[in-house]
Amino acid sequence: MSGQGKAMLALGRLKVGQMNKTEAAYAERLRQLQAAGEIQWHKFEGIKLRLADSMFYTPDFAVLAADGVMELHEVKGFWMDDARVKIKMAAALYPMRFIAVRVKPKRDGGGWAVEEF
Repeated sequence: MSGQGKAMLALGRLKVGQMNKTEAAYAERLRQLQAAGEIQWHKFEGIKLRLADSMFYTPDFAVLAADGVMELHEVKGFWMDDARVKIKMAAALYPMRFIAVRVKPKRDGGGWAVEEF
């Protein structure tokens, strides 16, 4: 395989329970929200949902909102089609809030872009 082809390969997912840099930054944001009383609790990879017989979805963060509603947060740098399909399926099957967040570029003011499903 040429060097050019290798650049297109995905790096793969880290070990279960290990956060990437974006997830770690979002975990810090959740710690701040919890300290401020805006959320009650959060856990990285704390819930695994069955979508079909052999299909599962593990959101990045389980979050208990201040209003007592369970939210499942997905942290993305970019979306791959299968991930978007899974979060939409999960939102249709389970009575929880499903939220995707991604880092907003500094030129756009920074912070987190939020999408609810």
